[in-house]
Amino acid sequence: MRHTARKHRPWRTGLAAFALLGLVGITGCSSGSSTPTLTWYINPDNGGQAKIAEQCTAEADGAYRISTSLLPNDAPSQREQLIRRLASQDSSIDIMSLDPVYVAEMANADYLTPVPDEYIEEFTEGVIPSSVESSTRQGELVATPFWANTQLLWYRKSVAEAAGLDMSKPVTWDQIIDAAAEQDKRVGVQGIRAESLTVWVNAMIESAGGSIVKNPDSDGAEEVELGIDSEAGRSAAEIMAKIGSTGVGGPQLSNLDENAAMLEFQSDDGGFMVNWPFIYPATKAAVEAGSLDQAVLDDIGWTIYPRVDESQEARPPLGGINLGVGAFSEHPDLAYQAVSCIREPEKQAEYFLTDGNAPSNLAAFDDPEVQKQFPVAQTVAESLKISAARPLTPYYNEVTGGIQKSWHPPGSVDPESTPARSQEFILEILQGERLL
Repeated sequence: MRHTARKHRPWRTGLAAFALLGLVGITGCSSGSSTPTLTWYINPDNGGQAKIAEQCTAEADGAYRISTSLLPNDAPSQREQLIRRLASQDSSIDIMSLDPVYVAEMANADYLTPVPDEYIEEFTEGVIPSSVESSTRQGELVATPFWANTQLLWYRKSVAEAAGLDMSKPVTWDQIIDAAAEQDKRVGVQGIRAESLTVWVNAMIESAGGSIVKNPDSDGAEEVELGIDSEAGRSAAEIMAKIGSTGVGGPQLSNLDENAAMLEFQSDDGGFMVNWPFIYPATKAAVEAGSLDQAVLDDIGWTIYPRVDESQEARPPLGGINLGVGAFSEHPDLAYQAVSCIREPEKQAEYFLTDGNAPSNLAAFDDPEVQKQFPVAQTVAESLKISAARPLTPYYNEVTGGIQKSWHPPGSVDPESTPARSQEFILEILQGERLL
């Protein structure tokens, strides 16, 4: 890990457009006192980040106070709002809760203040490797891992037992598809044309030993090398095509998002599903509310993401939030003091308990209350250790848009043509020859 002086680069594809809109930056507000106020732009949650802001304000003992500003619900809208403000050099953006896929884009445009040397060890030691990777740009730590997320393979115990599957051992996509088909059950995936489709495609390609973007550290769009048209890409397409052709994806496959997949999994058609850890507390809450039988919850098991090849370890998806310090903040030093407080393992553990968002710091999983309240916690930790981020490229917006168009609907995916067509389409977008 190196820490170097920031390079001043011209704005990249997609970012300059926002600057040309002539938006007026929102300037930082005066607190009316000598205590600086840091504004933390947060993604929507159950109030956990606002509570952490209050705790860190109290612990700062007058050095600073943190106020929170709520971003839109979805990650693309969050990106758009932040980039528009940063393009106008908005000094009110001190700290940002960032989807990991947008860190490279913002760093490439010099919109982030890199992590000072004195914090690098603290922010990386004992932290999930893929979270550190997703906070790094060209060998430099430019953001800070905060909380992480990953997908598990959820299964109905009765279905797995009837199929003769030993779920204590790794299973493959072929195994769960065949088991579901034999029993007329479903394999829940996120086939909707949305970011969740890219999450699925990326996880399968990574699990097959490939990568969607082969050189994510490249600066120019014309330099990007893709690895979709590859054996790994064809393996991913074969799995998607099989789910469609066998019917185990169900009639709504092309419209299934995370919540719809969960509801289908909880029904009598449920067999297997890949999805985020919210499944357990959501199912438990449904039982407590009386809308779901206890027998359904008792029948649900969980394990590591399915393998593409039985001999190769799976690479489950990485999600979560990284913390970035705005390049135009008037108080970057104080902002990093605040970040140090926000991401303390104890606060990450508490945030897991209140909001269900898993820690990026592995020590937080050892919290006794976490282990008591979240039976899935240990599997989540094991999954995060082997997880893989989506492409960490400044051109992620173009890449994911191209994936969503060329791999949808899942039932139309052809292993012989989709990977090649998808790669050509995305390269044309990057080279300005086609529009999304």
